[in-house]
Amino acid sequence: MGPTDSALPATIDMVVARLDAIVEQAMRETSRLGYFAALYNRVTKAVRAGIRAGRFDDNPRMERLDVVFANRYLDAYDTYRRGDGPTASWQVTFDAAANPRLSVLRHLVLGMNAHINLDLGIACATVAPGGQIDGLQADFNRINDVLGSLLPTVEAQLGEIAPRLGALADVAHSMDRLDERLGNFSMEKARDGAWRFARRLARLDSRVAREVSMAARDTAIAALGAELRSHERASALVSGRDWEDVAAHIRILAREDGADGGGDRRARA
Repeated sequence: MGPTDSALPATIDMVVARLDAIVEQAMRETSRLGYFAALYNRVTKAVRAGIRAGRFDDNPRMERLDVVFANRYLDAYDTYRRGDGPTASWQVTFDAAANPRLSVLRHLVLGMNAHINLDLGIACATVAPGGQIDGLQADFNRINDVLGSLLPTVEAQLGEIAPRLGALADVAHSMDRLDERLGNFSMEKARDGAWRFARRLARLDSRVAREVSMAARDTAIAALGAELRSHERASALVSGRDWEDVAAHIRILAREDGADGGGDRRARA
């Protein structure tokens, strides 16, 4: 077992503590596995702030969803670190961490592909099974506001890591469309697809049917991940090959500029 491999968290505070530990370990080991962990930790802290502020219709349910969702990633991470096989979607993502020819942005997109396109729908169907799923939609959509509040700061930090990417961001302005242009990946489309998958999964009335559906989804998302991972040349052209200081890049992504979930600093070219 690695130093972060332990029982899965039961609260959102425990999720943040685990993610903090993964980020610290990745910086010590100069591991690109820390890129997604750092970004995801920022998102989790922003969701936690929203829960504490009472921004959701059902804040306790939102914490349960956050924990179930995070544990999908943490279990995959621990499984991979032990040398076992996580879901195919995460296997593609984690294997890519050894590739210095991919940009930091590409590594982040690969993590989002596995976590949103596969894990999010499963987590939603777990927390709100059957007809309960429709009652979750409003709070599910509110997460988009939380994510949107983080994007300017994350965009600026990516600009620090890759000045060429920052120059593009000054022209493009919006991170949610930046990732689609650079990575053939759209956050909005991914979340819409995750919701459709959640609704289908929640209404399946047998364990076997759910397992078959999740396995088919995993296969499809792993194939998308493999396609995203294959664009090495475009990745290097746009935002620079990642053979520099991996720990410094993680530190930038983990840094909480201004208020968590906000900030208007533009990328520095």
